[in-house]
Formats: sequence, structure tokens, C-alpha cells
Amino acid sequence: MKIGVTQIILSDLSLDDTLELCQVADYEVIELVFGEGRDPDVAMSDDEIRGVRDRCERAGIEIGSSIGWYAERGCFIHPDRAERDQGMKCLVRSIEIANTLGVDAVLLHPGQLTAEATYREAWDWMVGGMKEVAPFAEEKGVTVGIENVWNKFILSPREAGEIVDEVGSERIGIYLDTANMMFYGYPEHWIRGLGKKIARVHFKDFVRKDRAFVPLMDGDTDWATVVSDLRKVGYDGPVIHEVGGDRELQIEMAARMRKIVSL
Repeated sequence: MKIGVTQIILSDLSLDDTLELCQVADYEVIELVFGEGRDPDVAMSDDEIRGVRDRCERAGIEIGSSIGWYAERGCFIHPDRAERDQGMKCLVRSIEIANTLGVDAVLLHPGQLTAEATYREAWDWMVGGMKEVAPFAEEKGVTVGIENVWNKFILSPREAGEIVDEVGSERIGIYLDTANMMFYGYPEHWIRGLGKKIARVHFKDFVRKDRAFVPLMDGDTDWATVVSDLRKVGYDGPVIHEVGGDRELQIEMAARMRKIVSL
């Protein structure tokens, strides 16, 4: 498994500065975030996007996954159809960008569940949106990884597996975050339950008694079991950390990731 970092937690760095950090820290992979007014920008032309790919290649850094975000990201599980449409706009653009980059996976944050609708309705909106986008994702050769996030939705590996099965496309999977379920569950259960449905993996850590995210290896994660179980289910893609912090911490996280994947 190759180690990497996501631009989600490096938002103040330019792409060149991000790639320089990756070289210094010996990250092998980057998750790119294309946003409005960001570097890179979601409105880039195809030629400009290919230029981003070339810059990463020259730096020796692989693009493991990508995200396309407009300022308004929308929400796939919101009662307002306009919110769901905006979520789809972001996802379609994510897939387009990934295809131009030559990357085969994108991250999808489903949005925040509210009390305004039923859980069943939110489920149906999510499944419906994924069924709608699946043919496009299949055409472009890009897998949509639905992330388990703190949004009061998809709270178990069983639910995560069922939503993928209900959509019924090999291009709809799960982007597993190893810490986002730790307040109420175990990443091991998710890995064993999802298996090949795992499209990509974010590494984070969590201290249950403090209800707090912490740097990798400072929390309650059983990293030896997590890595072993990922190997057992055949996951050999990148593992990308999402731990915010200064430059020194990002360099330290790379060193810790190398320890983790060697377990």
C-alpha cells in the first residue's frame, strides 16, 4: 500500500508547495482537491487539468484520487431538490476531472442528514442519485467512493454494503475513513464487511474516551489489525491520511504511515 495525503487538510498550500511537501516527507500519493479559487481550480480546462497531472508526474507523486467541489457542494440526502442537484453537479464534475487526470476514483461526501425527512427518504435519494450517475461513472472508468462521515447516515458496514448493492454498479463503492466510525464502532468490522466494495481508504485516528481525532498512532486504532484486514480483503490501493496540522506534523504523519503499513 502506497502512503499519501489529501489536499483537504492542506487547503492553504499551492499545488507546487503541496508537491514539494510530498517530496520532502516521502509521500507517494496525493489526493487532489479541485475547488473554486483553489490550486487546482474546479473550472480548469481539460488542457489545464492535464497540466496538473504532468506537474504531479514530474514531481514523482502519484494521483491516488481526486475531488471536484464548487463553493456550494450540495447534499445528496437533503429534502430540497436543488441541494441534491447541486451535489450531483459537483459529483459529475469530479468524475470529469478524474477521467481527464487518468485517475480511477473520486471521493464523495454525501452531505449532512437533517431531521426534515425520514431516514428511508434520505436512503432513497442517495440510492437514486447513485443510480443516476453510475452509467456516467462507468463510461468514464471512475469509481465513486461514498465516504462514511459524521453525518448521521450510513452508520454501519451493513448499511454501507447494502447501499452499494442496491445501486448495483461496480463503479459505486465506499471510501473508507478508518476513524469516522470509531465513536460507535470498529474499522475492522467495516473492512471485513465491505471487502471489495472499498474503493479508497482515508487514515485517521480517534480517542474514544475524549471523543477526539488525534494524530495517527496516538489514538485507539488497532493499526496492525486494520492493515492486516485490508490485506486479507485484497485492498492494495493507496492509503491517504486526513490529519490536519502544520508542516512538521505532516512530515511526521508520513513517517508514522510508513510504520503502519509495515505492520
